[in-house]
Amino acid sequence: MKKRKNALRDTLGDKIFYIINGFFLLLLALIILYPLYFIIIASISDPDAVLGGEVVLYPVRVTLEGFQKIMERSDVWRGYLNTIIYTALTVVLALAVTVPAGWALSRKTLPGKKLFMIYFIIPMFFGGGLIPFYNVMSSLGLINTMWAVILPAILSVWNLFMTKTFFESSIPNGLIEAAKIDGAGQFRIFTSVVIPLSKAVIAVMALYYAVGQWNSYFNAMIFLQDESKYPLQLVLKEILIASESTVGGSGETILQQFRMANLLKYVSVIVSSLPVLCLYPFVQKYFAQGVMIGSLKE
Repeated sequence: MKKRKNALRDTLGDKIFYIINGFFLLLLALIILYPLYFIIIASISDPDAVLGGEVVLYPVRVTLEGFQKIMERSDVWRGYLNTIIYTALTVVLALAVTVPAGWALSRKTLPGKKLFMIYFIIPMFFGGGLIPFYNVMSSLGLINTMWAVILPAILSVWNLFMTKTFFESSIPNGLIEAAKIDGAGQFRIFTSVVIPLSKAVIAVMALYYAVGQWNSYFNAMIFLQDESKYPLQLVLKEILIASESTVGGSGETILQQFRMANLLKYVSVIVSSLPVLCLYPFVQKYFAQGVMIGSLKE
């Protein structure tokens, strides 16, 4: 009888625990999702309603004026095209650098491995600063070229170490030895054995580099002078600055500009984030697997 009561008490305690956990997880989900939901409903609501605090749970006086204003601008479409080009080239070059480098650093037989590790670790803690960075780019003749945006982004030391750890924990040494016995060289082993087994981490690295480049605007703001080469984020930034300018305007004009600036603020988030949100489901199945396997080492 006592055993049954203890079992019942444990079961009831488990239920209470699950209920409390579920409540906190639901609360956390609401805290994370509501700002995203608010941006969506605010982007299609009347600016006066948003400024007046009327938009809380649903859109008020639905309007697509903000999207219309954004999409009518040719510089936005040009910025989209530039960002797609920058992102695609960055991902291809970054994978071509990060994956082989991660594989090389994961091998115990790599000559000078410790020196290479130190060489890569130092930039994680110390940087030369903006002025030396600009001088280097200028001396290489990269100012006002798309390579000033692409080249600095093709290697992340953090991503490199994640890739290295993935190879160390996920590629069996026995498989490599078997390939060597069959007469495969290092290049053949890498292309025919390692790459097919590394789809998870490759997908994760591609997502990381793509999102990082898509959201980047600082290097473009520093190194690009021709507006026709601006990426989308920088174009949207210029639009917001222009719409918030109130110099020399009447009171009504200033109010109209403020309303439009507030509307464009939410619309620009949707416009700039939508492609990444559409891309994520295609690599989501690799995401957790690639990150978790790369974070563990037997």
